[in-house]
Amino acid sequence: MGAASSDAKGGSFLSPSPWVPPWKGLLTGSSLAASGLERLWVTGRAITEKLKATQPHSSHGEKSGTEWPLPHYISLFLPEFPVWPLVGQPELKVLGCVAKGSLGPVLKVLHCTQQKVFALKVLPKGEVLRRNTLKQCKEEVSIQRQVNHPFIQCIGESWQGQRHLFIMCSYCSFGDLYTLWSSSKFIEEDTVRLFAAELVSVLVYLHDVGIIHRDVKMENVLLDERGHLKLTDFGLSRQLPFGERAYTICGTLQYMAPEVLSGGPYSHSADWWSLGVLLFALSTGEFPVAPEEDHVSMLECVNQATYDVPVCLSHGLSLLLKELLCRAPRQRLRYLHQFKSQPFFRGMTFDPTVLQKFPVDFVLSKRKSEMTTDLSDINGFDDFACEFTENVRFPCPA
Repeated sequence: MGAASSDAKGGSFLSPSPWVPPWKGLLTGSSLAASGLERLWVTGRAITEKLKATQPHSSHGEKSGTEWPLPHYISLFLPEFPVWPLVGQPELKVLGCVAKGSLGPVLKVLHCTQQKVFALKVLPKGEVLRRNTLKQCKEEVSIQRQVNHPFIQCIGESWQGQRHLFIMCSYCSFGDLYTLWSSSKFIEEDTVRLFAAELVSVLVYLHDVGIIHRDVKMENVLLDERGHLKLTDFGLSRQLPFGERAYTICGTLQYMAPEVLSGGPYSHSADWWSLGVLLFALSTGEFPVAPEEDHVSMLECVNQATYDVPVCLSHGLSLLLKELLCRAPRQRLRYLHQFKSQPFFRGMTFDPTVLQKFPVDFVLSKRKSEMTTDLSDINGFDDFACEFTENVRFPCPA
């Protein structure tokens, strides 16, 4: 993954405090118990006051070598990750691990009351601070709460525990587009056309509300139970109003536009290049340029590549790929009316409601058993606040 900036600077937030309360008592004590969901979203100031009021101050100079100064450590992640008290009977049950992200796993969990399955992203706080990705995590939640589109994975609640951040999302049982592509290596143009229309629809929507995704790739496109797409992972996304430019080199090397690889300036057009790489791979079974070890080498290869489209593809698809994989950002396809006029989309709608009307037969026919990892394979969670084989006492999404 590419670089991402953050306002957190390592351990500078973790300065010594004159009192160090125990973790367990604070996070499970009755002083934090809420009467209902309406009290869960509390401000950082209110949390700090409650914590200080319920714990005695340590003697002057007393320190702990293993515990964080709790109020300051909690407030770092507010308000996007509020403290949620553990209440009542177990609400969630961990069923498996569906993905292993760069920071932590994405768990498959069962909402015990609704009997509905969700995806739960688990991010270790220490790792977030060590990698300087605090701002990235907070912005991911903030952005996903602003967007609402049929082809975007829905986000539920987010909260923080003792050592982890939690982000609840809708669960897509058919895995991701990369897995589908890897198992087939050939996707007919009719299916590629549908996938392309769905991705154009969602990217136009994001750009219209001033958001650039910056990591469009097959691994970040999930498949729902009817075979339609759900764009996910907004960890590298940012607000970028029209007319503004970005300079951070971030994303996945094989999908990064030349203007991103060179350090900018770049804008929303970079997402359309990434879409071109994705559609090229779906249509031909291979990427237009092989991956390199760093962005400098990748930029050199991208600038030297010819992007020759196989003759077996239709004229419409070939033209679409050439206009997406255009090195000049201003000449690249980027507006909805431009896509509507493309021969490849002749007779095709970009209305999400109509696109979702029928299931995607190709996806349904290719589906195999659900890809979940056995819980015994999950490592690195010795400090996790629950047993994976038991119900998890976390509040569930409203």
